Amino acid sequence: MTTQTTDTSPAPAGDRRSWWRDNSELGVCALLLVLGVLVLTDALTMDVDIAQRGPVGPKTVPIAVGVGLLVIAALLAVDVLRGGRGQAETGEDVDLSEPADWRTVLLLGGVFLATAVLIEPVGFPIAGALLFWGAAFALGSRRLDRDPLIAAALSLVTYVLFNDLLGVPLPGGPLMGVL
Repeated sequence: MTTQTTDTSPAPAGDRRSWWRDNSELGVCALLLVLGVLVLTDALTMDVDIAQRGPVGPKTVPIAVGVGLLVIAALLAVDVLRGGRGQAETGEDVDLSEPADWRTVLLLGGVFLATAVLIEPVGFPIAGALLFWGAAFALGSRRLDRDPLIAAALSLVTYVLFNDLLGVPLPGGPLMGVL
């Protein structure tokens, strides 16, 4: 008769790091869990007028989305803990041996931040044109004769579409009287 002994000593640091690397999808589960809790908390603490209540009120969709996020987080966590893995990148144009292009990421982040800062003082048409041109530049387009004109036209069309046709008010800035 043989007896089995179990090793109760703590796992080496390398084993713990390897386990987290093998189960890194649990980070996505945690993010989904946090988002679900935030959405549910916001939905359940929402002030709703008695006149707005009905069979389907303004809380219905946020509660459904929050519950959906929690269910997906739980199902994904169970799958990961049972050994499920996400499919590796199989895109034709993705070379996983190359490092990330942080210059492009930082340029795009700067363009988005500049747009958020400038949209109120200069209005959407100007901030949108800077956004569209800056994104094209960050992603590699160097046509300085054409890109600013396309960005301005795209920004103006977007402004007119949202502001005039859809009724979504956007700040016009100094061009408010002209447009």
